[in-house]
Amino acid sequence: MTTTPEFGRGSGVFRRKPVEEIADERATDLSRTLGLWQLTAIGIGGIIGAGIFALAGAVAHETAGPAVLISFLVAGVASAAAALSYAEFAGMIPKAGSAYTYGYVVLGEIVGWFIGWDLLLEYIAIVAVVAIGISGYFAFLMAEIGVDLPAWMLGAPGSGDGHVVDLFAVLLCLLIALLLNMGIKAAARAETVVVALKVAVVLLVVVVGFFHIKTANYRPFFPYGVSGSITGAATVFFAVFGYDAMSTAAEESRDGRRHLPRAIIYSLAVSMVLYVLATLVLTGMQNYREIDPESGFSTAFASVGLSGLADVIAIGAIIGILTVMFTFMLGVTRVWYAMSRDGLLPAWFAKLHPVRRVPSRVTWIAGVASAVIAGLLPIREAAELTNIGILLAFVVVCVAVIVLRYRRPELPRTFRLPGMPVIPALGVLFSLWLITFLSPVTWLRFLVWFVLGLIVYFGYSRRHSLLNRSERPAR
Repeated sequence: MTTTPEFGRGSGVFRRKPVEEIADERATDLSRTLGLWQLTAIGIGGIIGAGIFALAGAVAHETAGPAVLISFLVAGVASAAAALSYAEFAGMIPKAGSAYTYGYVVLGEIVGWFIGWDLLLEYIAIVAVVAIGISGYFAFLMAEIGVDLPAWMLGAPGSGDGHVVDLFAVLLCLLIALLLNMGIKAAARAETVVVALKVAVVLLVVVVGFFHIKTANYRPFFPYGVSGSITGAATVFFAVFGYDAMSTAAEESRDGRRHLPRAIIYSLAVSMVLYVLATLVLTGMQNYREIDPESGFSTAFASVGLSGLADVIAIGAIIGILTVMFTFMLGVTRVWYAMSRDGLLPAWFAKLHPVRRVPSRVTWIAGVASAVIAGLLPIREAAELTNIGILLAFVVVCVAVIVLRYRRPELPRTFRLPGMPVIPALGVLFSLWLITFLSPVTWLRFLVWFVLGLIVYFGYSRRHSLLNRSERPAR
C-alpha cells in the first residue's frame, strides 16, 4: 500500500510544506549551472572579507583588543554547529530559501515566514556593512596616492567632519546588483576568480606580517575583559556564516544533494583557518589602541614601513570584499524569490528575467536598499542590524534538524550531522548566548522589524500563501 504525501501538514499558521514535494531537484525555473568548487568559492567569498578587512580592526580597537582572536573562535564554534545542521538540510532539501525553507518544512509557515522576513533585512544590511568597509579602504588608498577626495562623499552623516554620504559604498551596492543581473553562470565565474585573488592577498598578509609581529602587542590579551571578547564574537558573527547565503543558491547547483553539504563544510573550514592567522598577525603587528577601525591591515603594514604592501592590501581588500557583497545579495534575492513563489509575498517579485533566468526585480530592489543603508549609516550602526536575525535563523535550523531527524528518520540524507542531538543543541545554546550580548538598540530595531513582519503576514501573506489556497474547500 502506497501513501500520498500530505500537502501542508499542520494547520493555520503552523501548516508545513511537505518534504516530498519540494525535495525534487528538477522542479525549478532557475538555471542550474553551479558546480562544487563554484559553490565553495561563493561560500568562502561570503565568509572571508568583511571580518578580516573591515570588522577585525574595529573589534580589536574598540571591544576585544588582541582577544579578537577569541571573538572569531567563539563565533566559529557556534557557526560550525549550525553549519553541520545546514549541511544535512542542504543535502536533503536542495531548494532556494535556505533557513526560510527549512523552517517552513519542519516548524511551520509562521516560523518560516519570520526567518525569511528577518533574512531580508539581515542580508541587505550585511551588503551595506561590507560596502562601507570597502569604502574605508578606498579612502585610505586614495590618500596614499595623494588624491584628496571631498569630505562630503567619504562617509555617512555623523561619521566624520563634513560627511554627507558614503558615495563609493552606494555605487558598490548598485554594481553588485548589476553583476547579479547578468546571470548566475557569468556572475559565479567572476566570483570564483576574485575569491582566488582574495585568498592570495590574505596569505600574503599572513606570511609577510608574521615577520613583523611584536609579542608585546599581545599584552594585555584581554584589555576589555573576557566579556569584551564575547561581545566581539556577537559583533563579528555575521563574518563567519557566508555558507548560509550560499545555500540559498541550491536550485542553481548542478547536483545540490551532493555538492552543497561539502561546499558548506569546505568553505567554513578554510575561512576559519585564515581568520585565526590573520587576527594573530594584525594584533601582533600593531597595538590594539593604534589599529585603524576601518582599514586595519593597510595601516598596520604602513606602520612598520611597508607602505607599498599596504597599498596592495588595500587594493586586494577592495576587490576581495566584493565577493561578500555578491554572496549576501545573492542570498537575499533567492530568499525573496522563494517567499514570493510560495505566495507569502506578491508573485510580482518572483518574476524571472526571460533570458538570464534570475529574479531581476528583487535584485535591483535589494541593490537600492543596501545602497541607502550604506550611504547613510556608519559601519557600526549598520553592523548592528545584521546579527540578531541570523542568530535566530541558526536557532531555527538547529532545532529543525533535530525535529526532522526524529519525525522523519527514513528520509534520504546525503549528509548526516554527527553527534545528534548534541551538536545542533550546542548550536542553539551558542546562538542564544551570543544574542544576549547584542545591544538594546539592536533589539529595538529587531522588534520594529518583527512587528512590521506581523502586519505583513496577517495582512497579506497568510491569505495568499499557496498552502492556504490548497486548504480551501472546492466550490
